[in-house]
Amino acid sequence: MLQQTQVSRVLEKFGPFIVRFPTIGALAAATEDDVLAAWSGLGYYRRARLLHAAARGIVADFEGTVPRDTPALMTIPGIGRYTAGAISSIVFGRNAPIVDGNVTRVLLRLDGVMARHGSKEAADYAWPRAETLAGAAHGLGVIAAFNEGLMELGATVCTPRNPACGVCPLRAHCRARKWGTQEEIPLPKKAPARLAVVHTALLVKDEGERVLLEKRSATGMWSNMWQAPTLEGPKPAGRAAVLAHLGVEVGAGVRLRRVADFVHTTSHREIRFIVLRVRSDTRPSPPNRCRWFGRAESATLALSNPHRAIVALGWGAD
Repeated sequence: MLQQTQVSRVLEKFGPFIVRFPTIGALAAATEDDVLAAWSGLGYYRRARLLHAAARGIVADFEGTVPRDTPALMTIPGIGRYTAGAISSIVFGRNAPIVDGNVTRVLLRLDGVMARHGSKEAADYAWPRAETLAGAAHGLGVIAAFNEGLMELGATVCTPRNPACGVCPLRAHCRARKWGTQEEIPLPKKAPARLAVVHTALLVKDEGERVLLEKRSATGMWSNMWQAPTLEGPKPAGRAAVLAHLGVEVGAGVRLRRVADFVHTTSHREIRFIVLRVRSDTRPSPPNRCRWFGRAESATLALSNPHRAIVALGWGAD
């Protein structure tokens, strides 16, 4: 949960999540919809799917017990070299390195290596260096404290900007400090260009005050999550496309009113949401992936943050 998410947001979700899924077995036995609903609001939903898959893998392949060694841990869905090293060294005291962005920055500055942040060159240098250091720490019986300390050093002292070199315990050994290049190492990562898209979201209610929602496809962004019926493209959807998406005939007396227009940014996309309230003289005949939900039931569904806000508008005055 703490990967790329603020601690304050995690604190709101962690307790209820653990109550809902108190054991690996309970998480493995849950449906993906249940897991996504409990995760809703934290974003980066691929993490929740991988956590769910990992629980199932641990139950299926390791009788519900988390393995201790890095190679075995890396066979579990969603667990890569970093996570495996963290679990193996910090939880079980095994000899394993941990390399994240903070550790990489510390090691590059310590040895004066000029490499770009997030690059293969930086990783290829940091992992062997961290492995050597982890071996020495394990030999001294302090592997967990060492790995945690190295990460914490990068997070609090050897920061990306304005590193506190004067209080750093490694200052006497740091080549970047000696050469005055600590602000230049690592070189900044080249920011990827975001794809600009428009999502036209439709708010539709029936005579029973239920809102119409659709389930997204099993692949792509927000996969298998619920949303207001939405048309995606390079520009706002036209009236004909809206009616076709809802299965409403052209002459059915449909009124469209824009109720919101906002931008939501992800790591790869800049999404402009245009929210239309739809009123029709005839009942829509939407695709099978759509369902009607009451207010209480919709609150339990897995929705992305922007779509939860959009659905909330559905309960406002028409």
